[in-house]
Amino acid sequence: MKKILLKFILVFTTIFMWSQQDAQFTQYMYNMSVVNPAYTTDNLGFVNIGALHRTQWVGVIGAPKSSNLFVHTPISETIEVGFSLINDNIGEVVKENNLYADIAYKLNLESHGNLSFGLKIGATLFDVDFNGFELESGDVFSDPNFADNIHQSYFNIGTGIYYNTHNFYLGVSVPTILKAKHLDRNNGKYKGTEEPHLFLTSGYVFKINPQLKLKPAFMAKAVKGAPITIDFTTNILFNDNVEFGLGYRLEDAFSGLINFKITPEFRIGYAYDHTISNLGPFNSGSHELFMLYDLAIMGTKGYDKSPRFF
Repeated sequence: MKKILLKFILVFTTIFMWSQQDAQFTQYMYNMSVVNPAYTTDNLGFVNIGALHRTQWVGVIGAPKSSNLFVHTPISETIEVGFSLINDNIGEVVKENNLYADIAYKLNLESHGNLSFGLKIGATLFDVDFNGFELESGDVFSDPNFADNIHQSYFNIGTGIYYNTHNFYLGVSVPTILKAKHLDRNNGKYKGTEEPHLFLTSGYVFKINPQLKLKPAFMAKAVKGAPITIDFTTNILFNDNVEFGLGYRLEDAFSGLINFKITPEFRIGYAYDHTISNLGPFNSGSHELFMLYDLAIMGTKGYDKSPRFF
């Protein structure tokens, strides 16, 4: 019964609350192009491909699942373009797909690093299937205000600024600027509005010795009507191949992270979140997997530069 009630709470607070949070990711430092359109790789001649999947609050019926696929590449010394597909599901009720294209203009500050400005443009496809919402076996939610399913799409734009050196980055972004109203029924009694989200991200690489590097990172996410989400992560990189660390999401979860460089072009990683909020007793944690692959194009052969840490 607790799981059934929690499913009800999860779905309805996500759809109908005044503000809603975008999907969260523990391995945000390897998911930057989704968050900030100004993110650049400086890998001319390579197409950078990434995928990430997150299963949140395992054991909770109707818990969120999020996946994304992103591709980006420099097309000149100053211009980088990209594409991302983000899929968010809450049980069998809410399905959201975000398709966005990015373009970033990079200024080379020479010994002072790079500063880039990005623009994101695309659309959100939002679907709610109330027919599949069952509170318990045989009982179907039948409020007449929600008799009709929702199938809507929303145009949106986003922007960001990203500064980086070889061992440091700092970014500020708003991936979606325009407010999207998912639902407004019964004279405004039930509303679902997606507000713009502001992201602040930063990270640094400390070289302890030739084989060991320390990589602290930080992300803050703010949106109207919801508490600020703050993530702290500290990873240790060994021999530029194996990385592991710990994370803390303020008043929400502790995390463990690990990733491996399988080849110079291919990296995979995993993260586990242990929930410490009031949802903790109802779930056995969250799981997250990511993959990064650098595809050489235009006759590019291998890497002739130092490794990129973010």
